[in-house]
Amino acid sequence: MAEHRTSGATSGDERPALPATSWAVLGLLSFGEELSGYDLKKWADWSLRFFYWSPSFSQIYGELKRLEKAGYATSRMVAQETGNRGKRVYRITDAGLEAVRTWAREAPVEPPVLKHGVMLRVWLGHLLEPEQMREVLGRHRAYAESMRRHAEADVEGARGEEAWAYPALTLKWAERYYAAERDLADAMLADIEELHRRQP
Repeated sequence: MAEHRTSGATSGDERPALPATSWAVLGLLSFGEELSGYDLKKWADWSLRFFYWSPSFSQIYGELKRLEKAGYATSRMVAQETGNRGKRVYRITDAGLEAVRTWAREAPVEPPVLKHGVMLRVWLGHLLEPEQMREVLGRHRAYAESMRRHAEADVEGARGEEAWAYPALTLKWAERYYAAERDLADAMLADIEELHRRQP
């Protein structure tokens, strides 16, 4: 018999103050699948990492405990076909679905904060040799192109999955974002070459 673990749900007026990462994990559960911590990590790496969060397993399980305590998720142990010890899987509750729906609709949307290490190095370019600057920008260009390719591949993987229509759109956004970062690195390399040509 499966072991169930639940927590008392909170009413709308008593909704706990959760960090955005809790809402992200609850959002993963909102697609209606019963998921293990491993599944949630895999899904986060497939989508959330491109634009918000690439969680560790400890962070995933910490958020799941918080969500169970709030009554927004339940869990149970299930046997594995391989005969290994059972695994715990999690499902969103009705209260959790209503809470994340309310959060998505009503919570203030914070503007993104740009903390761009490559831009900081360019800003400090007077302290670097030209070749060091080219190397920093070249590495960033390669990284951006790699992320763009990963996002593009994940968009293809989601094609035809109706439930993932909106996550696929965010992956398209990520693909375009990293393409823009790649192109900005190219433009900055050209700007730096022009700057060096003008310098005595």
